[in-house]
Amino acid sequence: MKSKIGVLAIASFFVLSACGGGENAEVTDSDRTAQDTTKNNVQEDMGSADIMEKDGITLTAYNSSPKFEGAKLTLTSPKNGDNVKAGNVKFEYDVQGYELGAQTSDAGTNGLANSGEGQHIHAILNNEPYMAHYKPGFETDLKDGKYVLLSFLSRSYHESLKNAEAMNIIEFTVGNSDAPSVDLNAPHLFYSRPKGTYKGVDTDKLLLDFYLVNCDLSEDGYKVRATLNGTEFMLTKWAPYIVEGLPKGDLNLKLELLDSNGDLVSSPYNPSTRTVQLEE
Repeated sequence: MKSKIGVLAIASFFVLSACGGGENAEVTDSDRTAQDTTKNNVQEDMGSADIMEKDGITLTAYNSSPKFEGAKLTLTSPKNGDNVKAGNVKFEYDVQGYELGAQTSDAGTNGLANSGEGQHIHAILNNEPYMAHYKPGFETDLKDGKYVLLSFLSRSYHESLKNAEAMNIIEFTVGNSDAPSVDLNAPHLFYSRPKGTYKGVDTDKLLLDFYLVNCDLSEDGYKVRATLNGTEFMLTKWAPYIVEGLPKGDLNLKLELLDSNGDLVSSPYNPSTRTVQLEE
């Protein structure tokens, strides 16, 4: 992986090559080809680093958030493999080393939409849009079926804690169901952010965040292909990304977990698609 300094040096060379001759300089077809090649190389380098730009959209890995390395989340009820009655199902957690309801220290300074209710738990059932819970438990009405529940601790601006002890995943059955089980030991990607409707200044920077189970990302291993309104980015680092440069209107997103051969990983939650709204 090339350093950011190397990327900037290449980008600076491209700018100087394009502009250094002044407004009267003649640009030949071979010059244009060389410039296009250099630009593509810059894009490839940026794609393997922490900043990617394409079609006016910029993705920047956000590496500055507090780590909370001692945080721990345990789902105490139900347990993996449990069968519960259909209707109102109660979920209970034990949280250690993390304060639910507190504002994360960099909230309000990173430009990301932030919850006024503070830090919380993201609970994701069958990769549907997450439920945010600010206390260590919740109840929800469920019909017969099999469910996979992914739970993880979230900063107040909805970025997941990615340390292993800050998450929990189980499969359980509600009522009677002959649906096949999901292999919880296999690689999976779960969608988290962005979600819903964004207005005003909250549209300037969106958080792109997802959760990986039983895999990580690398340039020669698993990757995530993120498609935003038709523009593709290949992510080789599991990190939250700040998205800038999006137009107002509907934002259509697709996240695909790929294996080392570039093939779609087999999972009931792959790919993940969402539509969010950006309003004035």
